[in-house]
Amino acid sequence: MTASGWFQIGFFLLVVLLITKPLGVFMARVFSREKTFLDPILRPIEKIVYRLSGIDEKREMRWTEYAIAMLLFSGVSMGLLYLIERTQKWLPFNPQKFPNVEPGLAFGTAASFTTNTNWQVYSGESTMSYLTQMAGLAYHNFASAAVGIVLAIVVIRGISRKETDKLGNFWVDATRCLLWVLLPVCLVGSLILVSEGVVQNLKPYSTVELIQPYTAQVAGADGKTTTQTVTQQVIAQGPVASQEVIKEFGTNGGGFFNANSAHPFENPTPLSNFFEMVLIFAIPSGLTYTLGRMTRSQRHGWAVWAAMAFLFLAGVTAAYWAEARGNPLLAGTDQHATALHSGGNMEGKEVRFGIANSALFATVTTDASCGAVNGMHDSFTPLGGMVPLINIMLGEVVFGGVGAGLYGVFVFVVLAVFIAGLMVGRTPEYLGKKIEAYDVKMAMLAVLILTCTILIFSAVSVVKPYGTAGITNPGPHGLSQILYAYVSSTGNNGSAFGGINANTMWYNTTTATAQLLGRFFMIIPVLAIAGSLAKKKIVPESAGTFPVTGGLFAGLLVSTILIVGALTFFPALSLGPILEHLLMNAGKVF
Repeated sequence: MTASGWFQIGFFLLVVLLITKPLGVFMARVFSREKTFLDPILRPIEKIVYRLSGIDEKREMRWTEYAIAMLLFSGVSMGLLYLIERTQKWLPFNPQKFPNVEPGLAFGTAASFTTNTNWQVYSGESTMSYLTQMAGLAYHNFASAAVGIVLAIVVIRGISRKETDKLGNFWVDATRCLLWVLLPVCLVGSLILVSEGVVQNLKPYSTVELIQPYTAQVAGADGKTTTQTVTQQVIAQGPVASQEVIKEFGTNGGGFFNANSAHPFENPTPLSNFFEMVLIFAIPSGLTYTLGRMTRSQRHGWAVWAAMAFLFLAGVTAAYWAEARGNPLLAGTDQHATALHSGGNMEGKEVRFGIANSALFATVTTDASCGAVNGMHDSFTPLGGMVPLINIMLGEVVFGGVGAGLYGVFVFVVLAVFIAGLMVGRTPEYLGKKIEAYDVKMAMLAVLILTCTILIFSAVSVVKPYGTAGITNPGPHGLSQILYAYVSSTGNNGSAFGGINANTMWYNTTTATAQLLGRFFMIIPVLAIAGSLAKKKIVPESAGTFPVTGGLFAGLLVSTILIVGALTFFPALSLGPILEHLLMNAGKVF
């Protein structure tokens, strides 16, 4: 570990802190229907959208109506993406003449992008046409992000409103989110990425002559291997920058290229790398300030932010230490950091980013439900790879995905307040609302959906041949590969221990099912809590009220998150990365 690496980590968190308030205030004004500087341009467009689609912007919905509208919107969008994938061969903007995507992969990809997971078991540059990338995948990057954000706003309204069953209008909230929040930032952000060298065009792929031809072993259709001299290379390109910016800002994660943000056409420079990481945390961090502003308890918003920041720092410290420490099995190899190289475990990492920025990116992308990667998590050391795994297991509430992080941490807030109430022997309260049995049951239901989906699918996959056939490493690392696949899918993250072959009928079907359960079956209980809280009266504070605005609350929230995660997943982690770490130190590899 180096001073330069720590400076970059500290500077990143400082920038995130500095943008939290202005972005949080802006989002609060947008969703409270207050005037903003973009109104003169966007308000006429908004009115046209409502007129064409027949939306009554003054009508509000109950939580059940809101949920149905969200499910219908997501279901229709998923069907359209599946249709585009299955017919891309006959559609325009396909200069590479890619064939239609096969049914299993098309279904898995449609479910993945609809749920903001963006799990990819294919190479984008050799599978998806430009039209599929733009009208299918990039569209869902916007749509799924908007759904997450507006659901967080509904939760905030449920906390702040009293004695009502109205929580807003899904169609109005989604429209305003797209027009005011996502599109303006992405228009500017894509130009910034282009200025750094990210590709943006609609040209056919280029074929270039290699300066130094090389020989390669090629397997033929008959299974025999022949030696061929490779003299040319195909340079893939396309509309990358426009997809890259929403991929990060919407915490989606699906890359145009198979190498994702490790590819120089997606993430060419240290500045683009830093900018993309800030984009990932921008909305989740800003929503904590929006929470405080709309509930008229700004100190509570900062307490939630502080709890998230503490868990972020703990995670990045562990990952940075593990990777900078290197691999003890590489005896005689100089793994110390010097002015000429980063040192540590550089396997699976880009030289232009090094250890610090690789560990930081891995932590950021799994703290949020983004899943973009600038290094291969499968090549991290056992403990370094365990950090991304734990981040997702905790529900990605360390800032988290756009909206999903806030309503995910809201579940733990309910549990923390409930525990505090038990400690003092009185009905727990949260910002003037009593937390009752129904609310706690819904919070536990959300937690159980996440944990049961992960553990049940993982358990089946490690004992059945159609599950173990996909792993490339026997022993504990193979378990980690399977566990990561379902953790990432259920947590709607999308990153992977890339050594696993997940492009099979079993994994395509089960990971898609896990993604749908992790997204929509968790949302319903959260919306139910929001609807319940909105109907309640405000209870005046008393001497027995547990404060949710200081360090004590932040500490209790962190403890609740860690205890729930540890009790649920520690046995699985013990058989996977922890065992692998102990065996590595004992000189054993797999």
